[in-house]
Amino acid sequence: MTLAYFALSGLDILGAVDQIDKKNFIEWIYSHQVHPDPKNNEKNSHNCGFRGSSYFGMPYSTGPSSHSHELDQSHIAMTYVALVMLLILGDDLSRVNKKAILEAMKLLQQENGSYSPVAGGSESDMRFVYCACSISYILNDWSGIDKEKAVKYIKSSQSYDYGIGQGPGQESHGGSTYCAIASLWLMNRLDDLEGKDQLIQWCVQRQSIGFQGRINKEPDTCYSWWIGATLQLLGAFHFVNPSLSKRFTLSCQADIGGFSKWPNHHPDVLHAYFSLCGLSFIGEPNLEKIYCALGCTERALKKLPKK
Repeated sequence: MTLAYFALSGLDILGAVDQIDKKNFIEWIYSHQVHPDPKNNEKNSHNCGFRGSSYFGMPYSTGPSSHSHELDQSHIAMTYVALVMLLILGDDLSRVNKKAILEAMKLLQQENGSYSPVAGGSESDMRFVYCACSISYILNDWSGIDKEKAVKYIKSSQSYDYGIGQGPGQESHGGSTYCAIASLWLMNRLDDLEGKDQLIQWCVQRQSIGFQGRINKEPDTCYSWWIGATLQLLGAFHFVNPSLSKRFTLSCQADIGGFSKWPNHHPDVLHAYFSLCGLSFIGEPNLEKIYCALGCTERALKKLPKK
């Protein structure tokens, strides 16, 4: 599901979504929705949402199935990318079981405010807080998240250098900083964060030629998204050196197409999409504008049902 998200989002930013079979793509996404068991909703209510692939071998179905399996479960990140892809493809989300998704998501929030990606115990960190906030924003229903706990978790994860880690006491990182800032933005709680000027400084210092994700790391094209989008949300992207960012990104473009994380490495769909996002930020022509808080184009967001 995530590979499909990066590929589809790349086509979207290039204005090329109409070149694919959108109808069948939508049906494929819906085939991975885990519905409540029709005979006993409580049997698998904690597993509802979207799974990442057909790994479990459940029969192909684009609607509720006749039975469920206790091990067939959703993943919060897959639910997030599934919803975004449906918006990109122009779907109205009418077949999304919103109630089941939100009730299952509520069970994933931990006492410290973070989220686990799956039911039954797993890692929990800032990535999944962001997924929960994005899902809530898209579905226009915040019943699946305790905002106060989530905000407290984000604030407690801010480090001494004002960057934000995956959790309290962890190293500041460009990816987790984006997830935290975007989550606060989506919850309309960005003003709760202290030290925004220092955080902006931390983000700006991540640019040498391209952007690095952590101190003393090599620049990597994906951080033109993680750091760039964070600065966009903080209203501070004007501090970026666009010519250096463009030079580094284009040095990572592969002869066979796409972008790699570093020059002279193999390209992949993740770095290809995030590189295009970075180029969009600096005004490269013929690229759609990005809605930074949700990780999709502004064009796709027009398909979001009116709130």
